[in-house]
Amino acid sequence: MRGLSRASLAEVEERFHAVAGSADLGSLADELFALADLFDREHGLRRYLSDPARPAAQKAQAVRVLLDGKVSDAALETVVQAVSVKWSRAGDLVDALERFGVTAASAEAEAQGRLDDVEDELFRFGRIAASDLPLHRVLSDPAVAEQAKRELLGSLLAGKVVPATLRLVTQVVVHPRGRSLDRGLDEFGSLVAAQRQRLVAVVRSAVELSEEQRRRIATWLSTSYGRDVHVNVEVDPRVLGGFSVQIGDDLIDTTVAGRIEEVRRRLAG
Repeated sequence: MRGLSRASLAEVEERFHAVAGSADLGSLADELFALADLFDREHGLRRYLSDPARPAAQKAQAVRVLLDGKVSDAALETVVQAVSVKWSRAGDLVDALERFGVTAASAEAEAQGRLDDVEDELFRFGRIAASDLPLHRVLSDPAVAEQAKRELLGSLLAGKVVPATLRLVTQVVVHPRGRSLDRGLDEFGSLVAAQRQRLVAVVRSAVELSEEQRRRIATWLSTSYGRDVHVNVEVDPRVLGGFSVQIGDDLIDTTVAGRIEEVRRRLAG
């Protein structure tokens, strides 16, 4: 988000944290995802609630009439605050509600001491789905019914991952909102990491790294960036030797394959 929406998001986020403290965070995440999906689907309602020319009090009252008694107080107050501020575009209202759903799910996992697990599970599921083409096609096919996708994910993940992970994966798969599966999982992974203001590094290595090697890389990156860094490791035989690290737009490449490619570029240039 940019400009006006960025300021509005910060304002609503402050209110969200105030009301979420005593809420059932898992249920709150489900409610906010459902509301984001409702506003995304109902174009007329979304335009009405995000219209900057319409008085904030009028929009807040409309939300109370629509949702009072149907959702928790925390969800209702979050939506009331969200429609009372101004957004650069109507879609930013939906993005904000979904983002708070991710935050609620992340906070639930953090309270359970499972936030690291959620980050790892999102990353691993993304890599599994990317390598399993039939699975990827089913999860990405808009013609496959939502309930069928929910049941498939339940059979694959229920009881095997943290509940927050299943919530987040289900939201990305069932309501992609124009995102690819890979991009959606990456976005949610970044939001989960932001729960502790951490950066996410993807380390590609020809072999699986030991826990001690992961810790050393994480310490090195944290020292370099001045922030806590969560390390995801992707085993890729194509790197030949060494490893590469991707953090946002930054690429640190110490692989043999990278050095060979650099030599090729110099020769070609």
